Amino acid sequence: MKYCVFVFLLLLTGCSVGKYEYSNEAREKVDMTFTGIPTILGAGALGTTIPLTEEYSLTAAHVARYSLYRVKSEHPECDLAIVYHKNKMLKAPVFRNGNIGDRVDLFGYSFISAMPVKSEGTNLTNTLFKSEWNKNNCVVVASDAGTVKGMSGGAVYNNSDGTVAGVIIGYADRIKDGKSGKVKYKNVSIYIPYASFKEWLNTEVQR
Repeated sequence: MKYCVFVFLLLLTGCSVGKYEYSNEAREKVDMTFTGIPTILGAGALGTTIPLTEEYSLTAAHVARYSLYRVKSEHPECDLAIVYHKNKMLKAPVFRNGNIGDRVDLFGYSFISAMPVKSEGTNLTNTLFKSEWNKNNCVVVASDAGTVKGMSGGAVYNNSDGTVAGVIIGYADRIKDGKSGKVKYKNVSIYIPYASFKEWLNTEVQR
């Protein structure tokens, strides 16, 4: 996979970036989960999970760590985890890595409304991002689709064929070009593409 290194200045600032809207379709693609992180009102925060099998779901590691679900496995480099969760599934999701320039649909649950939401956008660039949950060699994708808190752990779908392209982990207000230092993109959603976790996912689900 070819990529350019960019620097993320601020990740997960504010409440949201871009446009998103209520979507009943999201209920069929992702699940809402509560975490043990306290809020001002004393309740837990929200996160999103993706049903994988009748026993497991996929989500962001920073969601899984504080969720009510037992963690089966955390990715060694990326902000991802598989959790134990009973799912009533008619059909398991099909994964396929997308390409830069492809149209994508993002699904998750809004922390603000606790409702299922969807946004649409385009893959902008592959890049690297280092955080407490994501090591510097885990490739991520930035897109111009909208994202709101609570969508972390949600699904990114390839618009062309309905396959799952990756997992949402957050958003950034701007990205700088690694060479020029100039701002390359503003207000982008961030997700981990299938190519970054394919082998880990296949191995862990079969264990």
